[in-house]
Amino acid sequence: MSTRTAQLIRVADEVWIVTALLHRDHPQKTDFTVQEIVERAKDESLTGKLRPGVYVHAVQHCVANRPPNPGRYRMLFETRKDHRRLFRRGDSYDPRREGSKTAPDRADIPAEYASLLDWYEREYAPKGRSREDDPLLALRGSGGKIWADEHADEYVRRLREGWE
Repeated sequence: MSTRTAQLIRVADEVWIVTALLHRDHPQKTDFTVQEIVERAKDESLTGKLRPGVYVHAVQHCVANRPPNPGRYRMLFETRKDHRRLFRRGDSYDPRREGSKTAPDRADIPAEYASLLDWYEREYAPKGRSREDDPLLALRGSGGKIWADEHADEYVRRLREGWE
């Protein structure tokens, strides 16, 4: 890989690539420690050396369900303390990260890693139903006008009058 190509890879894209490689190489594992992600970045050497930003992107900037600080990517998901996996459509995330990217753009990564995007879209996180498409979640707020003029607790109390 040329030095120019290496310099153009965003740290967030590098973190996504190495996490995707871990998932693809270890399909039996559901998540990876931040240290495993950093070590894979070091071993993969996408830019010739481990950049200091890899760690902070794996801990914070790329993690969908953490508050943005300042990174707003939704590329990883925190499954438990110090453990991450790739973000999937339907995962919960901090609303301030809405609209941010969940995977690299094909044009922004070296050609030898493009197959990871195909794997991600076909096997790991296939497009399907989102939270917005879920019929049960679509009902959220639909009964609000029933008790619009009274507090919800009062409404429930009124419904339960006469129960024994």
